Order: sequence, then C-alpha cells, then structure tokens
Amino acid sequence: MKIFCKNTDTYVSVIGGEKVIDLIPRLRKELPFTPICARVNNKTEDLCFPLYSPKQVEFIPASHPSGRRVYVRSLCMMLYKASIEVIPDGQLVIEHSMSSGHFCRIIRDGNPVDIDEKVATRLRETIARIAESDIPFRRKEHLTKDVVEMFRRQGLDEKVTLLETLHELYTTYYRLGDTADSYYGPLAPSTGFIREFDIRPYKDGFLLFPYSPEATDDVLRRNPPQEKMYKAFTDQLMFNRVIQVKNVGDLNLAVKNRRTAELINVAEAMHDKLLGRISDQIAARRKDGGASIVMLAGPSSSGKTTTAKRLAIQLMTNLIVPKLISLDDYFVDRDRTPRDETGDYDYESLYALDLERLNSDLTRLLRGEEINLPTYSFEFGKRIERPKPLRLEKNDILLIEGIHGLNPELTGNIDPGNIFKVYASALTTLKIDNHNWISTSDNRLLRRIVRDNKYRHTSALDTIKRWPSVRRGEEKWIFPFSENADATFNSSLIFELGVMKDYADPLLRDVPRDVPEYAEAYRLQRLLSYFDAIPSDQIPTTSLLREFLGGSSFRY
Repeated sequence: MKIFCKNTDTYVSVIGGEKVIDLIPRLRKELPFTPICARVNNKTEDLCFPLYSPKQVEFIPASHPSGRRVYVRSLCMMLYKASIEVIPDGQLVIEHSMSSGHFCRIIRDGNPVDIDEKVATRLRETIARIAESDIPFRRKEHLTKDVVEMFRRQGLDEKVTLLETLHELYTTYYRLGDTADSYYGPLAPSTGFIREFDIRPYKDGFLLFPYSPEATDDVLRRNPPQEKMYKAFTDQLMFNRVIQVKNVGDLNLAVKNRRTAELINVAEAMHDKLLGRISDQIAARRKDGGASIVMLAGPSSSGKTTTAKRLAIQLMTNLIVPKLISLDDYFVDRDRTPRDETGDYDYESLYALDLERLNSDLTRLLRGEEINLPTYSFEFGKRIERPKPLRLEKNDILLIEGIHGLNPELTGNIDPGNIFKVYASALTTLKIDNHNWISTSDNRLLRRIVRDNKYRHTSALDTIKRWPSVRRGEEKWIFPFSENADATFNSSLIFELGVMKDYADPLLRDVPRDVPEYAEAYRLQRLLSYFDAIPSDQIPTTSLLREFLGGSSFRY
C-alpha cells in the first residue's frame, strides 16, 4: 500500500495499520521541520492516525495555524494535569484568548484562587516536568455513557452536560497518564512536543502563553495586557452567569427547555443598554467641548455597520444628530492600492485609504465648511464624484465607521480631543466547556461566510481562502490599536452560533474535499455540531445578527 506525501510530492510504501508518525523517519531528510500533526485527505488528524488504505498525507508544523491549535490544545491538557497536582481542590477554567495568550482562572468553592508568582512558578515547573517526561497523549473512544460517568467523577460537570445534550453513542477523549479530558480537535503525540510556554499572573487568574519566557516578554512589549478587552470579556461573563448560560451544554439545555426567546430578548436588550451607555459617554464629552467625531472601528465581521446604525439611534435620544460616513468611500483607486506579501491587493492596509483627502474633508467640516463626500465604486475600482454635500450643523456629529478608526495615523491632522473612539468586536465568551473555548476569530469567520454568500455570492471556499490575509491585516492594522478606544462594544450574542448553524453548515458542506481549505471547513462543521439549532424567526429585525443573515430593517 502506498501513501502520497504532499510535502515531498512522493509516494511512500506503508504496511496496513502503521501510524502517520511512522512515516516521519523515512522522510526525515526531505522534511525541513518537526511535524506536530498531519492533514490526512485534507482533515487535520493527530500523528497517531492509523493507515489502512491509500491516503494523501501532509505533515504540519507547529507554526502552521492548524499546528498551532494542536500545540495550544496539548498545552491546555498539560495545564489541566498540572493544576490538579498544584491545586487539587480547584477547577481549571480557560476563559478566553487575550494578549496573544489565554486568560485562565482556577475556581475553588465558587471563587477564583489567587494566582501569585509563587503559584505560577509551581504551575510552570509542573508543566515543564510533564513535558520532560514525554508522556503520550492517548486517544480513546468509549461509549458516551461511560465517558459521562468518568467525567462526572472528575468533577467536569460542564462536559457531562454537553455530552448529555449531544446524544452521541460514542465519545472520543484523551488520556494523559491518569488524567482524562476531551478536546474538539487532535493533540500532539506526546508532551515532549510542547516545550515552549509561559504563565503570568494577571488579575484574578493568569495568562497562559504558548511561548518561551523570552518570546513572551517580546510579545507583551508589543501587546501589553488589554485592560479594556479584559473588562469587556469580564462584563459578558457576568452576564452569562446571570442568564445561566456559560457553555454550549447550557445553551443546548435552554433550547430544549424553550428558553431561546428569553435569551434572545435579554441579549438584544443588553446590546441596547451597552450602546446607550456609549451614547451617554459621547454626549457628556460633547458637553465638555469635545467629541465632534465618533470613530467606530473593529475587525472584519464584527458588526460595525449595524453597530453604527444602532449607535446613531441612541445618539438621537441624546438630541445629537449623527451624520454617517464610511471609510470605504475613501479608498484610493485600485491601481494605487498596496499589495500584500502574496501580491494581492491589501484592502486592510491603512494606505489603501486616501488619508490626505480624508483629513482635508474632516478639517473643513470641523471649520463649518461644506464638503462633497466621495463615493467609491467597488465594481469599477475607483472613486466616483457625485453630488453628496455635507455640512455639520450645531447638533450634528460625524459617525465614521471603518477598520482603521482607532489608528492615530488615520486622522493625524485632527485634534484628538475632537474624536471619540469606539472599538467593536465579537468577543465570544461562550465556551464549549471549561477547557475548550470558542475563538472570536471563528465566530467572525462564520459570520463572514454567511454574509459573503448571501450578499456577494461568494462561496465558503473563497471566503476561507481569503481569511488568512484578513487575519494578517487585523494583526497589523487593528488589534494593536484596540486599547486606544474610549469605549468597547462587544457585538457577540450568546445564542448566535446556534442560529448560524443552519445557515453556515450547508455552505461549509459545499467546500470540495480535494482542496486544502476543506480542513478548515471540516473543523468549523465540527464546532457547529456541538450546537442545537435555533430558528432565526425569533431574531428581531434590528438585531446585529441580521447584518449577516438578512432580514434587517436597516438599509445597508
């Protein structure tokens, strides 16, 4: 039997039952890296995947996005094992991503354990010892009822709830020595693959970094702990506790118990309340002589357009008249657009905008002059001048939406005191369980897949292909400026992935199996499989989610 190795473009003879990892010694000279996982027929699998029939195998390093997820999941299981040893009566909760790491707490008797440097050192040393011991991660598959009892004995109640709502006959989990846990993706072959990491005390928990201490210092110099992000996440976590939906199992129970209308109404009311508070802050700043311009920024598919429209309504309740401007209309002509490292047009670049024209128009508006707003034609790839006069009256305020709104270089000629900055992003706090979080990036990607298909007739395949470039642009042009915001709006909705399931799943199933992007489509399908579907007919027409699903009462 022969296996085709995509890395080396060669066929390799194997004996039925050999594992993917057994091929590595035969290909050592041709592989320029140490694999941590592999794509088998374009599905990400662990290196212990058995081979019984001809396959295409592509080895993946830890530096690859799929490899990085394997690295982080494996590190999290090592952290779980270490936490049992260091704080045996505590419960590890990996809350969310933050500052290029993950914010974690250890809960004892309902309260976070104080993680000082001494405790952090013990956790670091215990994980390092586990790594040095090179213990295998053993993949197991047993009857779900037996796995449920095992997790119940370990006190992993949120995993029990999830498994009981999924109704699967068999469940896959991993063993690390005498510790069992489940993850929604493969792990490394053994703990020896996980050598670089760091733990830093932070607030009432700690930050877990999949880097060495030296690399972590460099990361933190460039991306210090995000205080405003932390508050936005923490506020949402408190809200989750109030409505008694902290994880996917809780959400599925809410669907079963017909609580979805209540969840939708309360979550939408929370959005209104948050936007009302931001509007009040803007009004107070205006009263003190500032905030003639509101800049609303955020990454792709964070719901900026609907956020701008709903914030405009809240501003009007404060007797302020918003004049909406989109930064998209200030794009330079396509032939002047910068290119990224792959040679494609880099629309995420700040310099894809006509900064000189923007600053000139804003300066003139603030002086009380009339301008003519530009209109950008995406069809023709250039700006079109049409009659669109604009002047600011006494009670008017400019509300400008675009990804670069928090970058000080965008409005370098404008007095910062005249600008109120709002950051919007889908800061997902719903967890699969206490050791498996839902990436905010995955949440936004699913939104974009649905929206692009509906409004731009773009396939899920093409959206997934484009996503790495979008993410690189966000890392360079958006996330470093998030802490410049005067206010943060969390656009995530606790119920949204349950609603998205019926929209996104058919689009993901259309991704062909013979393309590399199938691995990402399959992973997202796996994520959605944990959710009970929620019908969209209960979603209000003013909901931010309607920006992606359709049926909004706003005009876009």
